[in-house]
Amino acid sequence: MATQLESSLHISDLILQASPVVQLVMLILVLASLLSWYLIAKLHMTFKKAKQGDEHFQKVFWSGAELNTLYNNAQVNSKREGLEDIFYHGMGEFLKLKKTKAHTEQTIDGTERILRVGLSRDQGQMEQGLGTLASIGSVAPYIGLFGTVWGIMNAFIGLAQVEQVTLGTVAPGIAEALVATAIGLFAAIPAVLAFNHYTAKGEQVYSDRALFSEEMVALLQRQSVGSTQEAE
Repeated sequence: MATQLESSLHISDLILQASPVVQLVMLILVLASLLSWYLIAKLHMTFKKAKQGDEHFQKVFWSGAELNTLYNNAQVNSKREGLEDIFYHGMGEFLKLKKTKAHTEQTIDGTERILRVGLSRDQGQMEQGLGTLASIGSVAPYIGLFGTVWGIMNAFIGLAQVEQVTLGTVAPGIAEALVATAIGLFAAIPAVLAFNHYTAKGEQVYSDRALFSEEMVALLQRQSVGSTQEAE
């Protein structure tokens, strides 16, 4: 009897024989899991590309290249991203304010403001998908739990119509209900881990870019003060 029961309980059979509501729950969770893995792969490639791009631009920036040359190179690069894009907008604002002969303090303040805007904009673009991962990680277990509760409820309703209750009559209904919880956890756990991982990486990238922006502003300030003193 035990062998017969064991051989009859296959996950594929449980899914196919589940009630329409439980099957719908399972389908939603499978789609959520696929979406989360797509977002994880996308975030991995995005952060990898951002790290490589930032490291390359920092090497060029601190190699002694002229800022105007870097600005001109960034201007013709329509695919600029990360630090190069932040530098381009900050340097553009600096040169624009210099042309208007604004005071050094106003020029630096305006440049800092544009750099902060660029940091926030690029950070938001880089972290697209984190909110969805957070939602999947927090909601998927409850969707799976709903499927489990519905399946167990149907199982007990079915038992009310059976004169003799045996393990064979109870097990399939309970098992199909628990599959929904398992799929919910399968969708939620990777999403939560990925959200925490890429949130930490995002904070590190932002910190590195913010530090670069501060160093860039300090460099521009020294150049502005030096040119002002020469003019006097």
